[in-house]
Amino acid sequence: MVNLDDLYREILLDHYRRPRNRGPLETANASAEGSNPLCGDEITLELQLDDDGRIADVAFTGDGCSISQASSSLMTEYVRGRKSDEATSAIDAFQAMMIEGEEAPEELGDIGALAGVRKFPMRVKCASLAWKTLELALAQHDRHDDATRATVTTDERSTSNG
Repeated sequence: MVNLDDLYREILLDHYRRPRNRGPLETANASAEGSNPLCGDEITLELQLDDDGRIADVAFTGDGCSISQASSSLMTEYVRGRKSDEATSAIDAFQAMMIEGEEAPEELGDIGALAGVRKFPMRVKCASLAWKTLELALAQHDRHDDATRATVTTDERSTSNG
C-alpha cells in the first residue's frame, strides 16, 4: 500500500529536482520578484498574458529551499494556459489550504502535496512565496504597469502565514 506522505514527498522532490518552467521568459508582459529573507528564498516570476487575460506562458528563476522551488514549479505548471481570474482563484484556494487548513480542491491536483507543509509553520512562507509573487504579477499586469516590477518580501514582520 502506498503511503500518501511518501507519494507527496516524491511529487515535491520531483518538482525540486526537475523544475518545470524554470528559466527566463523572453516575451513577458508582467513580472514580480519575491523573497523570503529568513530562508533565503528568491523568485522572479514572469508572465505572458494574452489579450483575453489568459496566461499564455509563465516561467520563474531564483534560488531557494526545496519547498519554495517545488511550489514555484507546481504553481507555474498549474497556471499556464489559464485565465488570470482562474489563477487568482487558485491563489485563494492555495492560501485557504495553507492557512486555514482547508482541503486542497481536486482541480489543484498535485499542488495538494504542499498541504503537508502546514505541519511546519516556518516553511509555509517558503511554499507561499511563489503564489504571493504570482498575485503581485497579475495585479501589476491589471494596472497596465508593464515597465516596473512588483516586489514581495515575506519575513517575521509579515503575517504569520507567510
